[in-house]
Amino acid sequence: MPTISYDKLQEYLASLVPPREPVMQEMEEYAEKDHFPILGPASGYYCYQLARMIHAQSVFELGSGYGYSTAWFAKAVRENGGGVVHHTVWDDALSAMAKGYLQRLRLDDLVEFHNSEAVAALHQTEGAFDLIFNDINKEGYPDSLPVIKSKLRSGGLLVTDNVIWRGKILNSNDHEADTEAIRRFTRALTTDADWIVSLAPVRDGLIVAYKK
Repeated sequence: MPTISYDKLQEYLASLVPPREPVMQEMEEYAEKDHFPILGPASGYYCYQLARMIHAQSVFELGSGYGYSTAWFAKAVRENGGGVVHHTVWDDALSAMAKGYLQRLRLDDLVEFHNSEAVAALHQTEGAFDLIFNDINKEGYPDSLPVIKSKLRSGGLLVTDNVIWRGKILNSNDHEADTEAIRRFTRALTTDADWIVSLAPVRDGLIVAYKK
């Protein structure tokens, strides 16, 4: 079997995503120009698919940036009959950007905005949620798991980004704090009998965990 280029694979996966609205494309162009780490179209469309498949009507995002992932989840929630997506970011400028983009996409009526540390906001918000998306500071991944587990309904999904971490988790000599935190989080999740877990190598890696 020929060697598969990871970058070429990601380009191919992105090419399969249906065309996005001009505003979504604008958000993608901003990320590329300013080197802002968004989900990207392949991962975003996958999250949208997952939310549609479980008929998610309550989504909580731990880390939302300027609303790109929020838009994908809100599109799914709209098509599922309505509900709420919780956007969390501890940055006024990013929150304002997200509100602007989501208003232009006519999705803002589905979004509740939190200017707060994400895990604290989740802890303080009444659940249980159909889907929780985790994209916080990677050192915070392990400590976020108990709160996530308590706030996610049985049959709900946890989706976690950056679990390949630019290939660093595959380097046994890499013991940086972020890398080790992702390893601990992944180990805790995959060894907990309450979860059914898989890792999809889309972009920087997405863990999808089903809570039994």
